[in-house]
Amino acid sequence: MNASPQRVRGAALISAMITVTLVATLASAALWQQWRHVEIEGAERSRAQTAWLLTGALDFSRLVLREDKGPADHLAEPWALGLQESKLSAFLSQDKQAREGDPEVFLSGAITDAQSRLNVLNLIENGQASITGRASFAKLFTLLGLPLAELNTLQQQLLRAQPAASTTTTNASVSSTGANAPLMPQHTAQLVWLGLSPRTAAQLAPFVSVLPAPTELNLNTAGPEVIYASLPGLDMATAQRFVRQRANLAPLETLEAASKALGRPVDPKLHDFKSNYFFIRGRMRLEDTVQEDELLVERNGTKISILWRYRAVRNQPSALPSNLPNSPQRAALLQSAQP
Repeated sequence: MNASPQRVRGAALISAMITVTLVATLASAALWQQWRHVEIEGAERSRAQTAWLLTGALDFSRLVLREDKGPADHLAEPWALGLQESKLSAFLSQDKQAREGDPEVFLSGAITDAQSRLNVLNLIENGQASITGRASFAKLFTLLGLPLAELNTLQQQLLRAQPAASTTTTNASVSSTGANAPLMPQHTAQLVWLGLSPRTAAQLAPFVSVLPAPTELNLNTAGPEVIYASLPGLDMATAQRFVRQRANLAPLETLEAASKALGRPVDPKLHDFKSNYFFIRGRMRLEDTVQEDELLVERNGTKISILWRYRAVRNQPSALPSNLPNSPQRAALLQSAQP
């Protein structure tokens, strides 16, 4: 029995509508995939451009440190002047003029004296627990209201981690002690490996550093809390007064001058006026891509060596954190001179 013309036309119309729907769906999916690939490529290009620009800026910071040849390191030197977020778009165009459609590029950064903080490695002296180092950290823990039990754990675990970090084995067998030893941290956020709570590690971050070897404290750059902790018998008011007076006087270059200013003798084994380790932090913002890098560098004469470098990449801009590895952003270790 033949179908009526109306039914044939209805079936044809439905078939045509289904075909149009399928074509539109496939076209939309293809368009979305193309848009996705374009966005990924654009984000990757922005990330690569940001990385190269920031690397150049960090290299310039190393040049600033290399050119510093004064007898003492202090906060009035060029390396100590932080760079607030500055627009670089005009400098990136060929004719030095910003054009419509040019990317918005902003750079900020700072160099910090790593020896302006108490060095965690000072808790160890000749492979043994340091009484002097523990006394300094105990004063700092008490000042910050942190539990001294965690300081004991930190020193004990540091003793266990020290041989594992300095000993190399040529065969596959290692002792059970070395196998169970904690890893040697490289920055303050990793002190949780040695038994500190995340809260304690975060509170210590502005006042301590983890350097490859024991170091002296630079009295020209250290803050009042650190100076107070480093000298037995020194009260906080004297340390604060010393820091205020230091800002208006010539930088200290002798231990005698420091002893006179502080009212008590300083230890040449614990205090100095020259620094060899520095933190370099840089932040580059290119449109919606923000990249933050932190380096620990060692200065040995005119040679500036990178000991480690951490990088955090995110899609939302924010202010430069005071301590990059401790920020909640994803950070990746790019290179390290330590195991």
